[in-house]
Amino acid sequence: MTLLRYLNSLDYLFIIVFVLLYLLYGWRIHRIATTLQTSGKKVLIKLTIRLAYFVLLLVALLGPSFGTVQKEIKTIGKDIYIAIDLSQSMDAVDLQPSRLEKVKYELKNLVAAFSSDRIGIVIFSSEAFVQCPLTYDQSALALFIETLNTGLVPNTSTDFGSALRVILKKFTDETEKNNDKPQKRLLLLISDGEDFGEDTDELISDLKSAEVKTFTLGVGTKEGGRIPFRKSFKRDDTGREVITTLETQKLQEIATATEGQYFELSNEKNEVARLIQTIKLIKGDLIDARKVDTTQNKYHYFLFVAFLLIIADIFITIKVIRIA
Repeated sequence: MTLLRYLNSLDYLFIIVFVLLYLLYGWRIHRIATTLQTSGKKVLIKLTIRLAYFVLLLVALLGPSFGTVQKEIKTIGKDIYIAIDLSQSMDAVDLQPSRLEKVKYELKNLVAAFSSDRIGIVIFSSEAFVQCPLTYDQSALALFIETLNTGLVPNTSTDFGSALRVILKKFTDETEKNNDKPQKRLLLLISDGEDFGEDTDELISDLKSAEVKTFTLGVGTKEGGRIPFRKSFKRDDTGREVITTLETQKLQEIATATEGQYFELSNEKNEVARLIQTIKLIKGDLIDARKVDTTQNKYHYFLFVAFLLIIADIFITIKVIRIA
């Protein structure tokens, strides 16, 4: 029984004081009953009944738990890799304060929405790197998201294939580690859509074969924006300012081919909330199941007995005045 764990030293002091005061009250009532020549036995019975149901009500209020019952705890979730484009074009200011800063803000909400799923982060441009392996650690993910910047990867060009190749390998490794029992696997690809890779189409087919459902988030505007560079803006070989625009075609192709869906983050649209809801609708797989011993709250037994004693107290009467 786990009732005593709720009591501290102050509780014990109150209980002792109450018992002493109640005994004093009982002694006083007994003296009055003796003076009035009333049955002391009935007085004692009523005092005992009242003390009993008062104690039972207190016990019920504390929620006593006893008896062990085995309960099965199931962990159900998904494995989600987030691939984030960190090419220089993600510094464009068509979204304020920049495309990447806007993504970082939305990513914190997205990661928080999937606390029961394992999430990993891959960063890429012309090359891709695993910044954070699959984890449940929300604090670690938030820290990695906060440190995202375009200086973390080489910036010669943008290659979706580099990210897809790394993620496919990580998912394959996870499958082998889990004895060929893959969990529900999802990929979220975040980019402004510029892709100069040569083997992206081939890797899209590999994603489909591996049953990796891919969602894509296009970041930027159709009108485009300038890219901050040093104290000015980036220029091409002719000296003209570079304007980078949102390219949606490849992102839509990847989503469609893998039975995923394309979403957009721009000045006109913010579909991150809809993206979160869509992923939430995908049922995860059973990751772990174990049985634990639990106790049950049995307060109702004490409450029922206290109720019966209250009824008994109502029907037991004591004659105080005798009329000759």
